[in-house]
Amino acid sequence: MSDSDDAVPPHPAYGVLREVTPFASVLLCDNSGMMELDGTNTYVLRAPGSDECVVVDPGPPKYKHHARRLAELPGVALTLITHRHFDHTGGVKRLHQRTGAPVRARLDKFCRNAEPLRDREVIEIAGLRITVLHTPGHTGDSVSFLVEHDDQRAVLTGDTILGSGTTVLDPSDGGLRDYLNSLNRLIVEGDGAALLPAHGPDHPDLVPVARFYKAHREERIDQIVAALDDMGVSPHEAKPMKVVRRVYSDVDKKLWPAARMSVKAQLEYLRHA
Repeated sequence: MSDSDDAVPPHPAYGVLREVTPFASVLLCDNSGMMELDGTNTYVLRAPGSDECVVVDPGPPKYKHHARRLAELPGVALTLITHRHFDHTGGVKRLHQRTGAPVRARLDKFCRNAEPLRDREVIEIAGLRITVLHTPGHTGDSVSFLVEHDDQRAVLTGDTILGSGTTVLDPSDGGLRDYLNSLNRLIVEGDGAALLPAHGPDHPDLVPVARFYKAHREERIDQIVAALDDMGVSPHEAKPMKVVRRVYSDVDKKLWPAARMSVKAQLEYLRHA
């Protein structure tokens, strides 16, 4: 599935359709940023020998080279969306116009000529078996895709688990309780599967990364509880940015606005603990 038979370049490799498993390749969009890391990973799923392929997360708009490469792929039969954020859904309209392929997401507003995704739904396409896993927490509509071919497995985790760093919980519809449940689900469902995240490098084994994410969140909760005790305030009274200054003092201040989003979700979790 890669562009050539040469050695596969390491991440990040812009403008290259880079094979990461025998049935999955990634095209990295050059939209790097504080929240996007090196950029958005758009995945192309196709079993060896299949005439069809599935595109996952076509990326943001206004990146014409990225959009053109996707539209020129042979046999685009379906586009799947992991969640609602703009750097994943912005390219939906252009790709749909150019390929005519249906688009499916958890939210109806991003679907084109197709129904919204359902939890545990199995999609058989492009020689693959794709199981939809609702994994909310980063956002309420976040899904992961378990992709199986013969005895090989991979999970596309969207922003639920990244290839590096940690995930921000969007307080507008994300939540820590949901997120911890989603991590537990991925630990169970992802046994023996590679990790294909929407940002950052891929990893050969999902489960250890998911366990690390869970341990990190639990450690942050303990740190916030200790900070609240030191401040003499309850989770109901606490101001998120004051908590950030204490708990995330070792983190670059440029990331504090993102940390504030996660702290809001963590305080909401503690209010109902």
